[in-house]
Amino acid sequence: KNPMINQTPVGEFLLAALSPTPQSQAALFAVFLLVYVSTLVGNTLIMATVSSDPRLRTPMYFLLGNLSFLDLCYSTVTAPKMLLDFLSERRSISYHACMVQLFFLHFVGAAEMFLLTVMAYDRYVAICKPLHYPSIMNRTLCSWLVAASWAGGFIHSMVQTILTMRLPFCGPNRVDNFFCDVPPVIKLACTDTYVVELLMVSNSGLISTSCFVILVASYTTILVRIRSPEGRRKALSTCASHLTVVTLFFGPCIFIYARPFSSFSVDKLVSVLYNIITPMLNPLIYTLRNKEVKSAMSRLRTRGITSEGKVII
Repeated sequence: KNPMINQTPVGEFLLAALSPTPQSQAALFAVFLLVYVSTLVGNTLIMATVSSDPRLRTPMYFLLGNLSFLDLCYSTVTAPKMLLDFLSERRSISYHACMVQLFFLHFVGAAEMFLLTVMAYDRYVAICKPLHYPSIMNRTLCSWLVAASWAGGFIHSMVQTILTMRLPFCGPNRVDNFFCDVPPVIKLACTDTYVVELLMVSNSGLISTSCFVILVASYTTILVRIRSPEGRRKALSTCASHLTVVTLFFGPCIFIYARPFSSFSVDKLVSVLYNIITPMLNPLIYTLRNKEVKSAMSRLRTRGITSEGKVII
């Protein structure tokens, strides 16, 4: 790319459509609106349940409540704009709005990666060191670990956003995705981006891959440390929901960020999976496999019905 071809800065980007036909756009709008509403309701319900039930005031559920908040934020970064674009003939986003979306996408996404790693450590201590669990995973340490996850996400996102904003955009402005992300955006820069791509792949790819390896290693250690078949079965049951969430989240992230920024036809579908679908599935995975959460939700619903009845009376 030759930066001397056109020095007029790009003021907006055009986003890609998930489907070329208006009929399918309307159908996709209905489907993804249902998915987004389900994400909001499911994650809000988990946060309300964890914060209101005294029996769930443990490190595991404190971390689960924070994960639900991150899932809600993560989906909200991209889903509302995508839904509006389904109803628009011209899918555009201003340069500054694109950078803001990119920043929050990586901020919340990286924070969730770090938090999932913290949750794996919590399960390791709970299963492998049960007698020391209350003293190790106290509320102060949990708060610091959550704060560190947010701080790590912020630092990671600042690096990604600053590197992107330093690039000149003065030519093509069609982003090959339905939201602004680093790989499709920096391909539009009117300068050589090899070094920047290398830095960004090293950053995002290293974080996603290393967190995934740590997670898998921690769960493997848990299963190896437990000798009895019954104990191993219980540990596997406890960790199964975490492993499912980890696979659904990290698999697409590694596919997108841990490789050179070349486009594949499935990139948009993979982006839909980890940006839109996974935040909706997390509440279902945790509630369907967790009797304590289901019981707490039942108690919350009962209290709500009782309170409503008192108001009516």
